[in-house]
Amino acid sequence: MLPENIIYLGVLINLLFSILYIKSIIYGKTRPNLISWFVWMLAPFVGTFLALKAGAGFSVLGIFMAGFGPFLVVMVSLFKKNAFWKIERYDLICGFFSLLALLLYIATNNLWISILFAIISDGLAAVPTIIKSWKFPETESSSVYLGGIINNIVSLLIIKNWIFSIYSFNIYFIVINIIIIFAIFYKKILRN
Repeated sequence: MLPENIIYLGVLINLLFSILYIKSIIYGKTRPNLISWFVWMLAPFVGTFLALKAGAGFSVLGIFMAGFGPFLVVMVSLFKKNAFWKIERYDLICGFFSLLALLLYIATNNLWISILFAIISDGLAAVPTIIKSWKFPETESSSVYLGGIINNIVSLLIIKNWIFSIYSFNIYFIVINIIIIFAIFYKKILRN
């Protein structure tokens, strides 16, 4: 286990990669799916609250940053004309079910089940971005996802109490970010 102060390095890296992603939005190279990013903003903020309730320490900062970066992305995308990806029917369906899972997450009194619903909510919100990245990889930038992987690995390294409600969100974020990065680069990977 590393000293807790190492979390600031993870937070700084995540913030830097989020800024690179936002810069890509501003220059018109990246067009985020706002359904995904909106839920990605909400679920980690609620997850942060519940992880703190479970007794998490500084390691929860990684989960908080998983919501803060999307908050910045949503704000920039709303103020930049034509910055976000066209919302289609499957986006709305995924968004609806992810918000439903988020509501179930908030409504349950069982911390373990609440965290599981938060992960399901976030995962459903990822589906539109995964599909968009798979079909149109040129509309995504991998920077924010790479930053999320690094941030959550650092968060795992300082966990003192290894219980599901504390470590699960971090592991989930690592896995989902790897999936999205693969969706962005799969054509290049398969060509080589």
